Amino acid sequence: MRILILFAIFGVAAATISDTINSLISQMDEYANMNDLDDDADDILRKSNFDRKFLPNWSDLDTRMLPEWYDKAKIGIFLHWGVYCVPSYESEWFWVNWKASKRNKISDFMEKNYPPGFSYQEFGPQFKAEFFDPKAWADLFSKSGAKYIVLTSKHHEGYTMFPSRRSFSWNSVEVGPKRDIVGELSKAVRDKNLKFGVYHSLYEWFNPIYNEDKRANFSTHKYVMTKLWPDIKQLVNDYKPSVIWSDGDWEAHDVYWKSPELLAWLYNDSPVKDEVVVNDRWGIDIPGKHGDFYNYADRYNPGKLMEHKWENAFTVDKKSWGFRRNMPITDIFTLNQILYEIVSTVSCGGNALINVGPTKEGTIAPIFQERLLSLGAWLSINGEAIYGSSPWHSQNDTLNGNVWYTCVKPNYNAVHPTAMPHKGEKITAIYAIILKWPSNSVLTVRDVMDILHSGTYKVEMLGNKGYLEWQINKGDVDIKLPDKATTTSSHAWTLKFTLK
Repeated sequence: MRILILFAIFGVAAATISDTINSLISQMDEYANMNDLDDDADDILRKSNFDRKFLPNWSDLDTRMLPEWYDKAKIGIFLHWGVYCVPSYESEWFWVNWKASKRNKISDFMEKNYPPGFSYQEFGPQFKAEFFDPKAWADLFSKSGAKYIVLTSKHHEGYTMFPSRRSFSWNSVEVGPKRDIVGELSKAVRDKNLKFGVYHSLYEWFNPIYNEDKRANFSTHKYVMTKLWPDIKQLVNDYKPSVIWSDGDWEAHDVYWKSPELLAWLYNDSPVKDEVVVNDRWGIDIPGKHGDFYNYADRYNPGKLMEHKWENAFTVDKKSWGFRRNMPITDIFTLNQILYEIVSTVSCGGNALINVGPTKEGTIAPIFQERLLSLGAWLSINGEAIYGSSPWHSQNDTLNGNVWYTCVKPNYNAVHPTAMPHKGEKITAIYAIILKWPSNSVLTVRDVMDILHSGTYKVEMLGNKGYLEWQINKGDVDIKLPDKATTTSSHAWTLKFTLK
């Protein structure tokens, strides 16, 4: 079989390499199910995937394998930070909603608190970020257990958090903080051995060049070629992000944005070509179809196993991505709610990207800090069920909806990272994460009955010593949990099943 793979990679003409790779990927799925794809062949295929040149079309771009780091990381922090944090009212869509045709609560807010004729641009100098300490932020993110950070380099307002050569007097170096936010935070984050990525909005609400293209029904590409592409290439070349999180794509098709061409450059010739991952927001009808990982929609959590790698981007403040000064505590996710999002997402093959909005002073609100630090404490005990895990045969227990499963396999599936273990594949551990403690301290579940009935598995709780007693009762399993007062975890608990 190894000879077949080598011939497929090295023995074909360049003109047919795309068709060959597509055929090869299909063969690999079949071989993986047969469990006869050896590690050497898998390494050859992975290396060839990143060494080859990708064509600027979706069918070829879609054959790119997902860089392994992203699937194993599982948890990231999202930061929506821009001029909208100055009014810090309603949401990061403050400007466009203020300028909407109908009178609304934002226009009332502006009339009550600002002089007549006040413009959105006047918020810019008030965005001072005087307390912004990138090292302190990076330390917080490291303690939260996150493995990658995604910062808004530019939201739909057009203000860039780096010295864009195409955003004159509307960027963080010239107006407001007078600092290169992207540059400072990327360095601090990497110093903590975390991956750094950038969010970048394709469109800008009030950019006259973009709106000129829009009036031409996107038959012209002046904005794309003179603003969008130069900004993205500057970001990639200057800061080398591991994630490009695209947004603002929904008004035009990918042909206007020239998305396939941009990604071909990113995968072939950019300084991050082997490591970078991108999402699926590259034009009308693209989400959920193309990209290294799919977002589908904001706060997307299907509760079932997905075929393609995906990400659940959600906000700790349930109603806004940007900071709101008037957010009530009832709008803040509890730790239990955050854990539900993470555990259910990872069980179903996704990553969790947890958003907090910094303040105009450059601080992370104490309530957000508390949630992130509490998450980090939980992961310090239960992280082995999250990081580097894979979906198991069952995601949510069919009897007990408060239990979600993951597993750990010695080999990474580069072709299909969200795949369940195939028959005969080695599994080093199975994990059952319990989101609600049973009232009688006996956990009743169904989906691990077969493995326990085999008599070859033992059960323990992460953070606690000793093995747990269990018995099969009418096709279900009753597992006697330890005294709750003795458990090191206090919000969710993980059972580990390993071979004796």
